[in-house]
This record gives sequence, C-alpha cells and structure tokens, in this order.
Amino acid sequence: MSRHIFLIDGQSFYASVEKAAHPEYRDKPVAVGDPARLNGIVLAACPIAKSRGVTTAERVGEAMAKCPELIVIRPRMQTYIQMSLFITQIFESYTDLVEPYSVDEQFLDVTGSLTYFGSPYEMAKEIQHHVLLSTGIWSRVGIGPTKILAKMATDNYAKKMPEGVFELSFEKLESTLWKLPVHHMFMVASAMTRHFTRMGLACIGDIARMEFGEFKRRMRREMGKQSDIQAGYYWQTARGIDPSPVVSGIRHQLKSVSHGKALRWRLYRVLKDIEVVLLELVVEVCQRARRYNYMGSVVSVSAAETDGERSSWFSRQTTMPQPTSLTHEVAAAAHKLFIEHWNGLPLSNLCVSLSGLTDDSVIQLTLFDDRSLAYRKERVIDRIKDRYGSDAIIRASSLLEAGVARERAAQIGGHYK
Repeated sequence: MSRHIFLIDGQSFYASVEKAAHPEYRDKPVAVGDPARLNGIVLAACPIAKSRGVTTAERVGEAMAKCPELIVIRPRMQTYIQMSLFITQIFESYTDLVEPYSVDEQFLDVTGSLTYFGSPYEMAKEIQHHVLLSTGIWSRVGIGPTKILAKMATDNYAKKMPEGVFELSFEKLESTLWKLPVHHMFMVASAMTRHFTRMGLACIGDIARMEFGEFKRRMRREMGKQSDIQAGYYWQTARGIDPSPVVSGIRHQLKSVSHGKALRWRLYRVLKDIEVVLLELVVEVCQRARRYNYMGSVVSVSAAETDGERSSWFSRQTTMPQPTSLTHEVAAAAHKLFIEHWNGLPLSNLCVSLSGLTDDSVIQLTLFDDRSLAYRKERVIDRIKDRYGSDAIIRASSLLEAGVARERAAQIGGHYK
C-alpha cells in the first residue's frame, strides 16, 4: 500500500523558541549561542539574522562582527526539549505513528489519517497552522511515499518555499530531485561529493538512472570492494527507495552506552587531571546503563590528543571478565586502556563506551567481592541523583579543579539547561 509520510522541521528551532518567548525581538536578528564566549559557536540563527550573513556553526564573535545589532541568547536546552515534546503531542493528535528524528525534526506516517483530514497537502497545512498557533514556531513539511523522500522534500524544497510544504512523489523524481547536484542527496557530504565528481556523477539522476551493477563497479574502482554496502545505500537513496517504517517513540534496542567530553587541551596535560574526567565519564556511563537495566562486557576508550602543533587520536576496547555496570570495575578497565595507549600529549577529547550489552537481572557472583551489595549501593545513589540532581552526590575527585561533573550537572548535551 502506498504510504504518505511527513518529515516536519521546525524552522531555526532554538532561535524560534527564543523569539516566541521574547515578542520584543520579533523583527530583530536573533542567534542562540553563549554571548560570554565569543569563540563559541552559533547554534541557531533566525531568518532575519541569516539574511544579514549570520550562519549556523560560525563563531559568535564573527557573527556579531557581521551583524552588530545581533541579539545573542544563551541556549536553554531543557526548554527546547520540552517544546519538542509538546510538538510531538500535537502530532500525536493527528496520527499515532510519530517518530522523532532530532529535537526539531519528526517523521509522521499519516496514511491512516487522511480519511479524516483530506489530502496530504491539506493535512500538512492544518498541522503547520496548529503548531504555529500553539508555539509560535513555523514548520516546514516534506511529504513523500518513503521516509527518505520526505526528508529530501523538506531539505531541498519545503525549506525554500514560502508556504513551507512540498510533496515529492516517485512520479516527480525525474523532473525534480534528479536534476539537483549530487551534494543535495541525503547523507552526501563534501568527501562523498568529491568521490561522485571523480566518477562523473554530477547530479542525483546520474546515479538513479544507472544500473545498480554498473554503479557498484564504479564505486569499487573509486573506493574499493568495501564500498558495496555504500553503493546499495546511495543507489536506493537516489531512487527514493526506503522500506523502513515510521516507528512511534524514540526508544530502540540499545547497542552501546557512551559518554564523551570535549576538553580544553591546555588544562589537561597531566595524567592526574585526565584521570578525574575519565572517572566522571565512567560514572555517567554506568549510571545510564543501570537506568536501562543493562550491563556490558566490552569497554572502549577514545581520545584525541594535541599540543597545538602535533595531533593524534586513538580508540581501543577490551573485554572484561564478566558483564558489569559497576563503576569500579568499568573504571579499572578504562584506566588500563587509556594508560596503555595514551601518547602523553594534552587531551582535547575523551570518550568512554560500554557495549556487548545484556540484561542485568542476573548478576555473576564472585568469590572475593560482594557484587550484589555493590549493585544495591550504586542503585541507591542513582535514585538520589534522579531525584535531587546529578550533583547531589559526587566523588571527591570531582571537587578538584580538573573535575567537570558539577559543570555538566547544569547542562544537557554540553549546553546549559
């Protein structure tokens, strides 16, 4: 059965939330970033700011130089998440098949709802109007028979049209999508664009019209035999082929639990300072694993090193004697990995991951440690943190100057709540 799928995107989402909260900024250029850090980046810019040269991900100082009247507002991540969840509730009043794709993008399968709301275009306009009246946020809606076409309809057409709605059907591909440069295809960034350009594939249609066998052979010549899976993905994407369903909710089977931190490398030159952050990351990974009732058998440590001139990076993993989500067991394995592979340069990034996940309802006992008691203790600490905040109980080492746990307690995703 033909499906009707929407990909709905909130325009300049963070900036739109702030402008809705501050009506006095309605006709002024607004960007979301940290005004106290001119070398920080712009997370979002409203259309007025963009029209004056401000771009997402540029430095705050550079944006203010381009647009001296720019109003820079510190991000409020908890507010943006709550607004996203509220918009999800609006979508769920139209269909039960709502799949969040990011904080500002969501897929909706409205196939079973059109009987009540009319054509896909009419339904898209009604949802768009509903969200605008409820939140003050303008939405763009891409419509397609598959998720991949709905996504490309939004990115390539709906975002650039005044009405903010565009339907991309299989019948329209040759006259629309296939004429676009290849870098407009979903998941084709600069590196892949260079590969396609060397292969003589300038437009999306150049890939779509080619027989798959020939495209796979060209990919092999360009990128080697390991490119077969990529060839299948890009060939299907160019043709809009995507059998994946819209799955309600955001919880899927976890394959790993990880946590990382970007560091100011000038402050993390010696092992004793790095060890503080390493332990804090392990604490967060283990707490998250226990929250989802998992324990893992494989711990991984990744790190980026630099002294301003030289740079290196490593990622290593090890299998532990038994699955665990106990902080002291994971910390011991992570510390050993780091010591073995660190080159001694200051750190600019550190990440810890726990994989090989299994259910933690059955715990392997040992002769010399009371692991059951240790789990009960850690779960009591978890409940206290969940109720009173992640900094309600912290390790003494986090009180050192190198610690970041207290700072992270006031943040979501590295940004202030």
